Amino acid sequence: MLELRAITRAYELGGERAGVFGVSLEVPKGCLAVMAGPSGSGKTTLLQLAGLLDAPDEGEVLLDGEAVSALPEKARCDLRLKRLGFVFQAFNLVPVLSALENVMLPLQLQRVPDGEARRRAEAALERVGLADRRHHRPGQLSGGQQQRAAIARALAPEPLLVLADEPTASLDHAHGGPLMDLMAELAAERGATFLVASHDPAVIARAHRVFRLMDGRLVEAS
Repeated sequence: MLELRAITRAYELGGERAGVFGVSLEVPKGCLAVMAGPSGSGKTTLLQLAGLLDAPDEGEVLLDGEAVSALPEKARCDLRLKRLGFVFQAFNLVPVLSALENVMLPLQLQRVPDGEARRRAEAALERVGLADRRHHRPGQLSGGQQQRAAIARALAPEPLLVLADEPTASLDHAHGGPLMDLMAELAAERGATFLVASHDPAVIARAHRVFRLMDGRLVEAS
């Protein structure tokens, strides 16, 4: 479903060469995959490349067998909108919008009719256990509830691939474990593919596939 072929993306950090170097990996459909490694190992860089937010210096990103990393920016933007979902560490919910309105937002950007957008957003919020909080704004939700709203927003457009950057970093164990269980359930039920960057052992333990990074290189895949 997602394939990275010999990806290299280098940059200068503190006068030293950093980035990712020659990374190849495959994530099949319906898989919950985790990229594990310490801070600075290249996890976020690879997520940005997989999500077409950046382009590699060398190598290719493929979605469903199609090379997409070298497409023009407009084409990559369309792919991000229609086929990819993002769950950010900081949630990135719009504070003046309700949970329902936040989840509807990517559907509206796709020009889905309002009635259909509302139906799909309400279904996504129900699936993550937030149906009774759909009219609450982010500031009225707990950290775990905000993260579930962010997952609902990522899933409502029914993307091929969901990318999550340290999704449990701001959550305690009581909320982080159930969040990963939810991702695993959605991968099984919907055939959604998840690629998660994390160094949290509880997250890694729930993964179907684990890619371990060190100093920008893939050192183990299991």
